[in-house]
Amino acid sequence: MDLKFAVVDDNEIDREYVSTLVKNWAENRNKNVKLVPFPSAEAFLFAYEDDKEWNFLLLDIEMAEMNGVDLAKTIRRENESVQMVFIRGFPDFIAEGYDVSALHYLMKPVSPEKLECVLDKGNAALQKSEKQLLVTFDRNTELVLLRNINYIEAQKQYVLIHTQNGEYRMKTSLGDVEEQLDEYFFKCQRSFIVNLREVLCIKPDHVILKNGEQVPISRGMAQTIGKEIIKLF
Repeated sequence: MDLKFAVVDDNEIDREYVSTLVKNWAENRNKNVKLVPFPSAEAFLFAYEDDKEWNFLLLDIEMAEMNGVDLAKTIRRENESVQMVFIRGFPDFIAEGYDVSALHYLMKPVSPEKLECVLDKGNAALQKSEKQLLVTFDRNTELVLLRNINYIEAQKQYVLIHTQNGEYRMKTSLGDVEEQLDEYFFKCQRSFIVNLREVLCIKPDHVILKNGEQVPISRGMAQTIGKEIIKLF
């Protein structure tokens, strides 16, 4: 599972320091991460409007204009799963951290060891809360995170599950698999179910995914898919 981090701090030195600690943690844990630094809460909110898929927010509390607590409250109104870590120079705002279910509260200068423990805890919580699909193939069984599935294709008595890490061929029906998916999956054609998280562009007879793959859709389905994406995101 790739993890997406935002480090929000209006102090450039602190922002770069925490970003380096996160990258070191990822390297030590053999994790793939995408880390984006932001110089203000407003800058993050601007980016959040276009992309709400974040796993960790490391928030400086004391920033000009909107502070880290107010940013956390804004995000938490619609996002219960993102892991939030507050960073502060003085032990204030702790009660507010509880209000938004913050993962932890760290004091500056941030200890690498303490941050590693916090990120380990947050990563374990994410893994536990993420919905998974039980896939059986070639006498093996594996749990696949739903968010990592690009699309699912019916092939006679089998389904082919296309994921970000490869393909799985499982003997079952498309209908049985569909019952185990979440609201982000949409049956776009009789033999195809697409993960709307991965849709980049909608054409009259197919959708283009973020990885460049094309998935066919039924005639007249383009507008419906567009409405579903707007509703979800």
